[in-house]
Amino acid sequence: MRIAVVGAGIVGVTTAYELARDGHQVAVFERRGATAEEASFANAGLVAPGYLTPWDGPGMPGKVFGHLLTRYTRLNIGLPLSGRDLVWMWKFYRACKPETYLAHRSQIQRLAAFSMERLRHITSELKLNYEGSAGCLVLLRSPRDARMMQPGLQVLRDAGVAIQELNPVDARKIEPALNPDLVFHGALHLPEDEVANCRQFALLLKNEAQRRHVEFAFNTTVTEVNSSNNAVVLGIAGENAPRTFDAAVICAGVDSVRLLKHLGLKVPLTAIHGYSISAAIREPINSPVSAIMDERYKVTISRLGNRVRVAGGAELGGSIERKRFSALQTLYKVLHDCFPGCANLSSGVQEWKGARPMLPAGKPIIGASGIAGVWLNLGHGSNGWALSCGSAKILSDLIGGKRPDLDAADFVAGRLRA
Repeated sequence: MRIAVVGAGIVGVTTAYELARDGHQVAVFERRGATAEEASFANAGLVAPGYLTPWDGPGMPGKVFGHLLTRYTRLNIGLPLSGRDLVWMWKFYRACKPETYLAHRSQIQRLAAFSMERLRHITSELKLNYEGSAGCLVLLRSPRDARMMQPGLQVLRDAGVAIQELNPVDARKIEPALNPDLVFHGALHLPEDEVANCRQFALLLKNEAQRRHVEFAFNTTVTEVNSSNNAVVLGIAGENAPRTFDAAVICAGVDSVRLLKHLGLKVPLTAIHGYSISAAIREPINSPVSAIMDERYKVTISRLGNRVRVAGGAELGGSIERKRFSALQTLYKVLHDCFPGCANLSSGVQEWKGARPMLPAGKPIIGASGIAGVWLNLGHGSNGWALSCGSAKILSDLIGGKRPDLDAADFVAGRLRA
C-alpha cells in the first residue's frame, strides 16, 4: 500500500520504518525542518518499562493542586488556558478511578516492555550507535516517598520487572558520584531499564528508513485529511493539487487534534509541557553513571555521553514560547542536590521546553480511527520514546492484517466521533 505518515517525531519515524520494513511505500510529512524537533527533541531519554505509570491514579487531582502551592513544584498551570485544556482537565478528573488505574498501569508497562524489546532488536539488527547507558536509580528522599511507592512495587514484580530496594549505602554503590551531603531514605534500582538519546536514534532510523525508500517531506504542513472512494486525500500547504494515498497514519502530536477534527473525530488530546536542561559534563568522575529519578520532584538526571540532561516538570496551558523560571529552577536545584559541580553551567547550557501530547488517562491510542484508511498512533505523552518502537510495530502489523505480538485491544480508539 501507499501510506502517508503525518509527523516525524520519534513515533512517526518508527512508524514509517516499520511500515517500510513490511513492504509498504511510505511518505512522511513534517511541518518542522528536521526529524524529532518537537516533543522528541530533548526529553529525559528514559526507556524504563519498570517506571512508567499513567496519570489517572486515585487522588491525583488533589496531588496536582497540592504541588501548585510548593516552591519547587513539578506541576504548573500556565495561562491562558484554552477550552481544550479545560475539557482535558475535566476528563482527567473523571478518569482518576481506582478500578481503572492498575489496569492502565499494567497495560502501559506491557507495551513499554514490548517496545524495549523492539528497540533493542532494531538497534542490533541495524547496528545503530547512539548515546545511552543501562540502569535507573529511583531516589526516595523520605520514608513518605518510600511508602508512596509501595503499592506499585507488587505490580512491577507481577509483571516480571527486575527491581531492587536499596538503602543509601547500596544506592551509592550504583551511583558513586551522588552528593555525599545528600540525605535520603533509600532507592529503587531498575537494572534492566536504560537511558538513551531519543533524537539521535530518530535521526539514525530516519536514514535507515530512507534506505528503504521512505520519502521525507520537511517544512511541509498537512492542512487537511479526507477519506473518500477507498482513498485518503491529504491537502498540503502551498500545493494546488491534493495527494492521494491508500492509507494515512496520524502521529502529529498535539496538531493531530486539528487534522482529526476535520474528519469529525474528537480526540481529547492536549499539550502537557515539559522542561529540560542539557550541559557538558565537567568531571566524568563526579557525574551520574546512568539515570537518576528524584521521586519527590519527578526530575530525571540522565548521562548522555559527555553531557548531562535534567528533565521534568508538567505544565498545562500557557505557550510553548514562554519558559517558566520556577520550572527551570527546580531542574537546577535537583542537579545541584545530587551532583553538584558535575556540569559546566557557565556556558553552552541548552534550556528546552516541549509540548507532550497527552490523553486524560495517560495511555496512547494505537489502531484504526473508525474512518476508512485513517490510522492513529498518538497520545503517548511523556512516554513517547519509551513506547514508540512497540507502538509502531503494533500499528504496522494491524495495517498489514497481521496479528500483533502484543494485544492491541487495550489501545483502540474507542468513541471519538465529535
